Amino acid sequence: MSDPPLLLFDGYCALCNGWVRFLLRVDSDGAMMFAPLSGDTGRRILQLHPEMAGVDSLVMVAGGKISIRSTAVFAILSYLGWPWKALAIFRLIPRDIRDSLYDVVAFWRYRLFGRYDACPLAPANQRSRFLP
Repeated sequence: MSDPPLLLFDGYCALCNGWVRFLLRVDSDGAMMFAPLSGDTGRRILQLHPEMAGVDSLVMVAGGKISIRSTAVFAILSYLGWPWKALAIFRLIPRDIRDSLYDVVAFWRYRLFGRYDACPLAPANQRSRFLP
């Protein structure tokens, strides 16, 4: 049996936490796991992949593959299935352009959506899906 997909996220970012709350609602199988980038799991994965140095937003780890930036967003949407998978049409946009747009949002995310002083606690009924 393969490992469940894992989403690493910036636990201090309100936008990233919003994504996690959204995924907790729509992931009907409840298979996806979550871990903050600043936690033990996130740091360990980033150390194993030095090419990801400086990544500070979403990282999707699924099927032995690591996706970052806009590719991570599409990996998440594909994992969710229909109707979210339909948004994969935007994958036709060249990755350099997609990643540039992603970087703009990532740059402005704290100013637009806010930042937590501490990583919020997971909902009590979902805590088993969160890794340290």
